Amino acid sequence: MPDKKKKFSNAADQVGQRVEKPKLHPRNKHRQRYNFKQLSQSNPDLVPFVRLNDYSDESIDFFNPEAVKALNKALLKHHYNIKDWDIPKGYLCPPIPGRADYIHHMADLLASSHPLPKRGKPPTGSKIKCLDIGVGANCVYPIIGHAEYGWSFVGADIDPLAITSANKMIEANPQLKGKVELRLQSNSKNIFVGIIQKDEHFDLTICNPPFHASFAEAQSGTIRKLRNLKQKKITKPILNFGGQSNELWYAGGEEGFIRNMAFQSKQFASHCFWFSTLVSKSSNLDGVYEALKKAQASEVKTIPMGQGNKTSRIVSWTFLTKEQREEWTTTRWGSHAKKLGENDKSSS
Repeated sequence: MPDKKKKFSNAADQVGQRVEKPKLHPRNKHRQRYNFKQLSQSNPDLVPFVRLNDYSDESIDFFNPEAVKALNKALLKHHYNIKDWDIPKGYLCPPIPGRADYIHHMADLLASSHPLPKRGKPPTGSKIKCLDIGVGANCVYPIIGHAEYGWSFVGADIDPLAITSANKMIEANPQLKGKVELRLQSNSKNIFVGIIQKDEHFDLTICNPPFHASFAEAQSGTIRKLRNLKQKKITKPILNFGGQSNELWYAGGEEGFIRNMAFQSKQFASHCFWFSTLVSKSSNLDGVYEALKKAQASEVKTIPMGQGNKTSRIVSWTFLTKEQREEWTTTRWGSHAKKLGENDKSSS
């Protein structure tokens, strides 16, 4: 690490870089501020981007896409044993703490779904099968889900280059081979059709849906965010986390995408225990709930999430009755159920 570090002002450092991030899930490995000395040892490419911020803390310029990418490489290697991670230029480079939060909350949802009076830890192992809708070139959700809980994943995407990139990552990291399978969605109008195969079952589906309704809206939103953070006039958008068109916008925006997902999920009601998606805009919730009501979901749960000043939530739903859910956990999580029962007896 260089002895002389240039100070810079970075508003992003006000969002939980100096202290513990209490809004993150208790099991999230990123609740503490980043240890840049350790991270730089994991990924030496991070070193040139580390500087002192206004608080005399080590940090990076979170408006610099290359710095964010170097940080992600370091986090994935240091915390999740991913030795080779890369994405094509211009593709979404997601913030790792938020992605980890989603996974941990889904693990809690599975744990709470167990019928035993005393519920134990989340079910683990490759028998727990997850579907990531829009896995992207970064493949981050499967990476974290497998590292933390041993789950197996199917990742779906409509972008062939994203699939190719994610496959390279799987090949480069032996622990992911046979645990993460990628499937190309050939019809952009479909979400589950063409991906979920006959007699195939998933314990949960996850999704980070496109946020904007158009390219123009995506640019406008980015400029507005940068103005608020940098507190000066910005005319050119800088996508510090990148993103392709299918990753950032969808006709109808976030609400339109999730409404479509809710409608299509009914066709696979018996194929999945819990469907879920992020909902970034609280104003979209009423429309999402309405769509799930029309789809006749038997139960809907909303899980709040937060990182710094940003608030979000996960909406999850199931079509299974209580009896069907109990049968699901008995047959699919049989060994887990037995282990929980033994733990209950020993603790009583």
